[in-house]
Amino acid sequence: MYYKSANEYFKETFGTKIYKASVSLDVTCPNRDGKCGEGGCIFCSAGGSGEFSSCGKDPVLKQIDDAIDLVSRKAGPDAGYLAYFSSFTSTYCDGEYLRESLTAAASHPKVRGIAIGTRPDCLGEDIMEVLSNMAKKIPLYVELGLQTSNDATAEWFNRGYETRVYDEAVSKLKAAGINVITHIIFGLKGEDEETMLESVRHAVRCGTDGVKFTCLYVLRGTALEEEWKEGRIELLSMEEYFDVVEKALGILPPGTVVHRLTGDGPKKVLLGPRWTFNKRNVVNYINRRFGQGRRP
Repeated sequence: MYYKSANEYFKETFGTKIYKASVSLDVTCPNRDGKCGEGGCIFCSAGGSGEFSSCGKDPVLKQIDDAIDLVSRKAGPDAGYLAYFSSFTSTYCDGEYLRESLTAAASHPKVRGIAIGTRPDCLGEDIMEVLSNMAKKIPLYVELGLQTSNDATAEWFNRGYETRVYDEAVSKLKAAGINVITHIIFGLKGEDEETMLESVRHAVRCGTDGVKFTCLYVLRGTALEEEWKEGRIELLSMEEYFDVVEKALGILPPGTVVHRLTGDGPKKVLLGPRWTFNKRNVVNYINRRFGQGRRP
């Protein structure tokens, strides 16, 4: 099965292999600090999905240098990098702080583009002005954590905003010339295959440029851990998960970039599903099922 992988897309766009240099800002989330909720999404760890990032207190350029050092031997001297602001909600801050942080990242000689992970409800006028101006200077990718288009499911996992907010956010970002990547989780409680695929269709209808798929996994210390241990939620098997992924790929229009077929939970806090523990086995399965060279 053919799909456009992130590797293919970045090679076409930048003319070289692109790696991510993870960066953390000194931010939190509006459903952690009480603005729209507390405790965060029930599957989100204390690290706010940034377990692989540096400390948000360190200067941006130092974080990028540290991240590059980790992969430089594998990447080689000609590789390019995306500065990837991934922890918590990277636009949940003062506009000037975000502008300074993005400007610093863009100034790094090895950074070819910037990716920002955020929530659709954290794109106020001041933030959009910063993002719009930055997109005129360097390729900019904004990753939105939709997870599902089903508002009942979203209420269960404490997302803290209605799907219409995502719709409005995509429209604003696209109007500003910003590339949008949508995160979708398969295996959320109460969702059957059709509900999962409807989330993909919804993102496509809204005009997302790319997608990131992942299975629901359980991390130690999250609110989801209790539900899982008490047997109130079942996790997808590898075959069940990739059955949904295969059908989701068939929904995507030509040109949509698949940035991720499944995610990696940090092993030190990962509880399940068990099949995700063996990354090499998962990669081999993906290559067998979807074809060599088509894995993002």
